Amino acid sequence: MRTIHHTSKTFAEELGAFCRTTIVPREIADSVATILADVRQRGDEAVAYYAAKFDGAKLRARDFRLGPNDLAAAAKRLPTAEMKALKAAHENIVAFNSRGLPEGWTAKNKHGASVGEKFDPIRRVGLYVPGGEAPLVSTVLMTATLAKIARCPEIAVFTPSNAEGKVADGVLAALHLVGIEEVYRIGGVQAIGAMAFGTTTIPPVDKLFGPGNAYVCEAKRQVFGPVGIDSLPGPSELMVIADETAKSSFVAADLLAQAEHGSGREKLYLVATSVDIIAAVMSEMRTQLQLIGRSDKIQRVLEQGFLAIEAKSLAQAGDVANYVAPEHLELLVAEAAVKKLTADITTAGAIMIGNHTPTALGDFTAGPSHVLPTGRSGRFFSGLRVADFLRRTSIIRYDKAGVKKAEPVVAAFAAMEKLDVHGRSVRIRTL
Repeated sequence: MRTIHHTSKTFAEELGAFCRTTIVPREIADSVATILADVRQRGDEAVAYYAAKFDGAKLRARDFRLGPNDLAAAAKRLPTAEMKALKAAHENIVAFNSRGLPEGWTAKNKHGASVGEKFDPIRRVGLYVPGGEAPLVSTVLMTATLAKIARCPEIAVFTPSNAEGKVADGVLAALHLVGIEEVYRIGGVQAIGAMAFGTTTIPPVDKLFGPGNAYVCEAKRQVFGPVGIDSLPGPSELMVIADETAKSSFVAADLLAQAEHGSGREKLYLVATSVDIIAAVMSEMRTQLQLIGRSDKIQRVLEQGFLAIEAKSLAQAGDVANYVAPEHLELLVAEAAVKKLTADITTAGAIMIGNHTPTALGDFTAGPSHVLPTGRSGRFFSGLRVADFLRRTSIIRYDKAGVKKAEPVVAAFAAMEKLDVHGRSVRIRTL
C-alpha cells in the first residue's frame, strides 16, 4: 500500500501516473475489438462461442432468452427476507428517481414565437447486469427501475449465466419485481456486441446502460456511435477524505468493501490530513483482512490499486478529489467542513457524508443509481438518472408577425456566414 504527500515536488506527477493506470491497456482494447468484429459478422454463432469460451455455458441461440416463467419461478424460490430487501430498496429507488423525471414546457420568446421542449422515452434500451461470481442483483434495480420510470417501450436485459446456463435467482427475482420481460443470459463483450449490432435472435438497441469490468467498459466505448451509451462505469473506485473525526475502523471497512469486487483493476484512495490517520487506517485494514473472505483478491487490489495521500488541508483534499473524479467519495470530516467541501468538489459520481454513510448504502438501497462514472470520466459524465433514458426535442413555432421581428437578426447572421439562401428563406415569409 503506497503513500504520497501533497508537499512532495513530484506529487502531481505521482498522482497522475496512478490515475493513468485506469486507462485500458492495448491488449484489452485489441481483444475487445476482435470479439466485437466477430459478433458483428457471425451474430448468434459468435455470441454462443464466446459464452462457452468465457462462461463455460453451452447455449444455442434459441436458449439465449429466458422466459417469463423463469423469472417468476426465481421470485418464488427467493427467501422471504431477500425479497423483502429487494422491495425495500426498490421503493427508495423509485422515490428518488421519480423526482428527476423532466417535464415538457412551452413559452414565448422575444419575437412572440412559441418555443419549448418535449421529452420522449428512448424506444429500445439494453441494460447490462454483471454476473459471474458476484451477480449484481442491485444493478437490476439501479437500471431497470429508471427505465421503467421513463416508460421505455422496450427494455432488454443482458446478464451472464454460469456454466450450467443458470442465472442467480436474486437477479431474476429483481427483474420480475421491476416488470422486465426480455432477458438474455448472455454477458461480457459478446453481450455488448449483440446489443449494439443485433443478431438473428437479438434485436439491436438504441442505447445501452450499466456497469461492467474493464472489457465491458471498453466494449461500450468502442460501440458508441452506432448506439448510445450511458457513460463509462468500469471497475469500482472509492475515495475517502478523512480528518481527525473519522473513525479509522469505518474507513478501513469501506475501502475493503470496494476492493471486494476483486477484478484487480479497482482503485482506492485515502486522502487524510495527517500521516497518523493514514497509519491508523492501514493498521485497521490489516486487522480486518484477517476476518473476511475473498482476502486474496482484496489483497491484490490493495497492492495494485490503493493510494494513500497526505494533504495539508481539506481544501487540498478537495483539489485531489476534483482531479481524480472518483466514482464514490466519502467525506468523513468535521461537520463544520462538510458544506464547503461538498460545494467545492464538483466531479465525484456520488458523495457520501459522515461516519454513518458507507458507500454500501449507496450501492444497494439509498435511492440514487449506483451506476456511476469511473476512470476520471466523472469530469464530464454524471451518475445514471431517469433523464438518460429520455430524448429531448426542442419545439419552435413562429407566425408571420414573429418572422418579421426575427428577420433582421437572421439577415445579419446570413451575411456574416455567407449563407444568403438562409436569409432568403426567412425574408420570403415577410413579403
